[in-house]
Amino acid sequence: MEKNNMKNLILTLSIIGIVSALTLTFVYEWTTPYIQANQAAAQKKAINEVLPGVENVKEVEKNGDIFYEGFDANGNRVGVAFISSGGGYNGMIEIMIGVDLNEEKIYEFSVLNHAETPGLGARITEPQFKSNFEDKTFADYTVVKTPPQKETEVQAIAGATISSVSVTRIIESGLDKVTAAYGGGN
Repeated sequence: MEKNNMKNLILTLSIIGIVSALTLTFVYEWTTPYIQANQAAAQKKAINEVLPGVENVKEVEKNGDIFYEGFDANGNRVGVAFISSGGGYNGMIEIMIGVDLNEEKIYEFSVLNHAETPGLGARITEPQFKSNFEDKTFADYTVVKTPPQKETEVQAIAGATISSVSVTRIIESGLDKVTAAYGGGN
């Protein structure tokens, strides 16, 4: 009798495991296109946010990296957007950066993903912090805790210096990447 109970238990657990696996597979297959569509829409929105006056976007691969060249209605290149990422305080930070290569200036950046502390490091998404980089020339930036006195200074978020430094380094790394790909001033 004990052998039959053990067989029934194994059979029941096996059936539950198979049904669960099939259900998870179905849900994964069903939701994947929706997830990809949402990510593509968020990326398109971020490109339009960081490149002013863009009508058309062309995806280009250079040096193994993907760049999004934005063009106005007349076909003139307005700028280039690209994704740059790196470690933050609680995890990876992924941002979209828009630049004017002719002027070697940053238009703006948009945070795509982050795991920073709500109310502190998560303030990297707020306009006040993002304004530290708007219309700034490509440079090595210094994070300061007081209001910036120089063009290359970035004011840290109070209580979130690590997140502020992380975003600054991610932007610098991205600027190096785009400059290497496009040679600067092109």
